[in-house]
Amino acid sequence: MICILKTLHCCRAVVVSWNVEERYKKFLKQHVDGQISVKKCDYVIQSRGITKTNRTTKLKTNECKETNTFIRDNKKHVKAICEHAGEPDGEMTRSRKPFSIVICKLKNHGARQPRCHYRGQDRKKKIVIKCEGGFPVHLERDIDQIDNWY
Repeated sequence: MICILKTLHCCRAVVVSWNVEERYKKFLKQHVDGQISVKKCDYVIQSRGITKTNRTTKLKTNECKETNTFIRDNKKHVKAICEHAGEPDGEMTRSRKPFSIVICKLKNHGARQPRCHYRGQDRKKKIVIKCEGGFPVHLERDIDQIDNWY
Protein backbone atom coordinates (compact mmCIF):
# COMPACT_ATOMS: atom_id res chain seq x y z
CA MET A 1 0.00 0.00 0.00
CA ILE A 2 2.77 2.43 0.91
CA CYS A 3 4.60 1.54 -2.30
CA ILE A 4 1.49 2.34 -4.36
CA LEU A 5 1.04 5.70 -2.61
CA LYS A 6 4.68 6.62 -3.22
CA THR A 7 4.32 5.68 -6.89
CA LEU A 8 1.16 7.78 -7.23
CA HIS A 9 2.84 10.74 -5.52
CA CYS A 10 5.83 10.42 -7.85
CA CYS A 11 3.60 10.32 -10.95
CA ARG A 12 1.65 13.35 -9.74
CA ALA A 13 4.90 15.31 -9.30
CA VAL A 14 5.98 14.44 -12.85
CA VAL A 15 2.62 15.60 -14.27
CA VAL A 16 2.76 18.85 -12.28
CA SER A 17 6.33 19.60 -13.37
CA TRP A 18 5.48 18.80 -17.02
CA ASN A 19 2.50 21.17 -16.83
CA VAL A 20 4.68 23.96 -15.39
CA GLU A 21 7.33 23.34 -18.05
CA GLU A 22 4.72 23.56 -20.84
CA ARG A 23 3.22 26.74 -19.37
CA TYR A 24 6.72 28.25 -19.05
CA LYS A 25 7.44 27.46 -22.72
CA LYS A 26 4.14 29.08 -23.72
CA PHE A 27 4.99 32.15 -21.59
CA LEU A 28 8.37 32.51 -23.31
CA LYS A 29 6.79 32.13 -26.75
CA GLN A 30 4.12 34.74 -26.03
CA HIS A 31 6.02 37.29 -23.98
CA VAL A 32 9.83 37.15 -24.18
CA ASP A 33 11.83 38.50 -27.13
CA GLY A 34 15.09 40.36 -26.63
CA GLN A 35 15.17 41.59 -30.23
CA ILE A 36 11.61 42.81 -30.85
CA SER A 37 10.98 46.37 -31.96
CA VAL A 38 7.72 48.28 -32.31
CA LYS A 39 7.82 47.67 -36.07
CA LYS A 40 8.04 43.88 -35.69
CA CYS A 41 4.76 43.22 -33.82
CA ASP A 42 2.93 41.84 -36.87
CA TYR A 43 5.78 39.54 -37.87
CA VAL A 44 6.58 38.17 -34.39
CA ILE A 45 2.95 37.59 -33.40
CA GLN A 46 2.17 35.81 -36.67
CA SER A 47 5.38 33.74 -36.77
CA ARG A 48 4.84 32.55 -33.20
CA GLY A 49 1.17 31.74 -33.82
CA ILE A 50 -0.08 34.01 -31.04
CA THR A 51 -3.88 34.28 -31.19
CA LYS A 52 -6.81 34.88 -28.89
CA THR A 53 -7.65 31.99 -26.55
CA ASN A 54 -11.24 30.92 -25.91
CA ARG A 55 -11.80 31.59 -22.19
CA THR A 56 -14.20 28.66 -21.79
CA THR A 57 -12.38 25.92 -23.68
CA LYS A 58 -8.84 27.35 -23.22
CA LEU A 59 -8.22 26.51 -26.88
CA LYS A 60 -6.56 28.83 -29.40
CA THR A 61 -8.78 30.48 -31.99
CA ASN A 62 -7.83 32.17 -35.25
CA GLU A 63 -9.02 35.53 -33.89
CA CYS A 64 -6.35 38.19 -33.49
CA LYS A 65 -5.28 38.86 -29.91
CA GLU A 66 -6.22 42.44 -28.94
CA THR A 67 -3.02 43.17 -27.01
CA ASN A 68 0.20 41.28 -26.48
CA THR A 69 3.14 42.47 -24.41
CA PHE A 70 6.71 41.40 -25.11
CA ILE A 71 9.46 41.70 -22.52
CA ARG A 72 12.59 42.85 -24.32
CA ASP A 73 15.12 40.82 -22.34
CA ASN A 74 16.40 37.27 -22.05
CA LYS A 75 14.64 34.38 -20.33
CA LYS A 76 17.27 34.22 -17.56
CA HIS A 77 16.49 37.77 -16.38
CA VAL A 78 12.74 37.21 -16.58
CA LYS A 79 12.95 33.89 -14.68
CA ALA A 80 15.00 35.66 -11.98
CA ILE A 81 11.82 37.56 -10.99
CA CYS A 82 10.49 34.25 -9.64
CA GLU A 83 13.72 33.59 -7.75
CA HIS A 84 15.36 36.70 -6.28
CA ALA A 85 14.52 39.71 -8.48
CA GLY A 86 10.85 39.98 -7.57
CA GLU A 87 8.59 40.77 -4.64
CA PRO A 88 5.10 39.53 -3.73
CA ASP A 89 2.13 41.29 -5.31
CA GLY A 90 -0.93 39.43 -4.02
CA GLU A 91 -0.77 35.96 -5.58
CA MET A 92 1.60 37.27 -8.25
CA THR A 93 5.22 38.46 -8.25
CA ARG A 94 6.29 41.98 -9.24
CA SER A 95 9.69 42.72 -10.74
CA ARG A 96 11.90 44.92 -8.59
CA LYS A 97 13.29 46.70 -11.62
CA PRO A 98 11.56 48.00 -14.73
CA PHE A 99 11.93 46.11 -17.99
CA SER A 100 11.93 47.42 -21.52
CA ILE A 101 8.68 46.15 -23.04
CA VAL A 102 6.88 46.41 -26.36
CA ILE A 103 3.09 46.55 -26.17
CA CYS A 104 1.47 45.41 -29.42
CA LYS A 105 -2.14 46.63 -29.83
CA LEU A 106 -4.40 45.39 -32.61
CA LYS A 107 -5.26 48.10 -35.16
CA ASN A 108 -7.93 46.20 -37.11
CA HIS A 109 -10.33 44.97 -34.41
CA GLY A 110 -12.26 41.80 -35.18
CA ALA A 111 -9.66 40.58 -37.68
CA ARG A 112 -8.54 36.97 -37.94
CA GLN A 113 -5.16 35.41 -38.69
CA PRO A 114 -3.26 36.03 -40.91
CA ARG A 115 -4.69 39.57 -41.23
CA CYS A 116 -3.70 40.87 -37.80
CA HIS A 117 -2.04 44.29 -37.84
CA TYR A 118 -0.56 45.81 -34.70
CA ARG A 119 0.74 49.14 -33.49
CA GLY A 120 3.74 48.76 -31.20
CA GLN A 121 4.62 50.99 -28.25
CA ASP A 122 7.95 51.09 -26.40
CA ARG A 123 7.67 51.33 -22.62
CA LYS A 124 9.85 50.83 -19.56
CA LYS A 125 7.75 49.36 -16.76
CA LYS A 126 7.79 46.88 -13.94
CA ILE A 127 5.96 43.67 -14.72
CA VAL A 128 3.70 41.46 -12.64
CA ILE A 129 3.84 37.74 -13.37
CA LYS A 130 2.55 34.47 -11.95
CA CYS A 131 5.29 32.09 -10.87
CA GLU A 132 4.89 28.34 -10.42
CA GLY A 133 7.72 26.10 -9.29
CA GLY A 134 10.19 28.97 -9.79
CA PHE A 135 9.11 29.60 -13.40
CA PRO A 136 7.07 32.47 -14.90
CA VAL A 137 3.87 31.07 -16.43
CA HIS A 138 1.61 34.13 -16.89
CA LEU A 139 2.11 37.84 -17.55
CA GLU A 140 -0.58 39.58 -15.52
CA ARG A 141 0.15 43.25 -16.22
CA ASP A 142 2.74 45.98 -16.41
CA ILE A 143 2.86 48.84 -13.93
CA ASP A 144 4.30 52.33 -13.89
CA GLN A 145 7.51 52.85 -11.96
CA ILE A 146 5.77 55.11 -9.43
CA ASP A 147 3.96 52.66 -7.17
CA ASN A 148 2.86 54.79 -4.24
CA TRP A 149 1.40 58.28 -3.99
CA TYR A 150 1.69 60.16 -0.70
